[in-house]
Amino acid sequence: MLSTDIQKLENGGTSPRETTPFITFVLGGPGSGKGTQCMRIVENFGFTHLSAGDLLRHEISSNSEYAPMILNTIKDGKIVPSEVTVKLLQKAIESIDNDKFLIDGFPRSEENRLQYERIIGMEPNVVLFFDCPQEEMVKRVLNRRQGRIDDNEETVKERLKVFMALTMPVVDYYAKRGKIYKIDATGTEDEIFARVLPAFASLQFEMDYLLGHLTGHRKFTEPCKIVRLFLWTVWPS
Repeated sequence: MLSTDIQKLENGGTSPRETTPFITFVLGGPGSGKGTQCMRIVENFGFTHLSAGDLLRHEISSNSEYAPMILNTIKDGKIVPSEVTVKLLQKAIESIDNDKFLIDGFPRSEENRLQYERIIGMEPNVVLFFDCPQEEMVKRVLNRRQGRIDDNEETVKERLKVFMALTMPVVDYYAKRGKIYKIDATGTEDEIFARVLPAFASLQFEMDYLLGHLTGHRKFTEPCKIVRLFLWTVWPS
């Protein structure tokens, strides 16, 4: 039954995009502040924020034909197969009218990464890694009002162990590929965001964002593309 549903997902979906999207993975342990920084990146640079967990929950709440399979898998205490999660990400990317995406908290494991690259057929452009001392992350999770009901020091430390065991190998892999942008996630929200900015400044995102707003659109018109090309020609980064 599960394999049949996965096959349906692979055969369904929307038409492929005409342009290749700019994909940014966002990784960091619980309490690293990556969620807050994702919101600021979206506000300042016009990215679309995607969360694998949100997509799974939306699929369940929408009562789609795949909802029972996902819900039953979770109820049985099992992990939703990576290929299901990746297909939902793919469907979202292909259906949303934007070309810049933040994928928050993904890939969580090497299996996630391998399935993403197998199904999507490409690596992310950039991987943001919010690096924060474990003691600080524990303190933040315990102090924030939106913490889980079962959050206590023991459970938070257990979640950190899982992150270190499953997700850090992904960080190490992309570091070797030269795709990791490591961010010191200590300090205030403003201080951390100031460290995030260079990751996008080096890619001309500030200029792109400005030109998009000059026309009243986040997606650039042809005149703006011409201006941007001219700027890159006479003032290369």
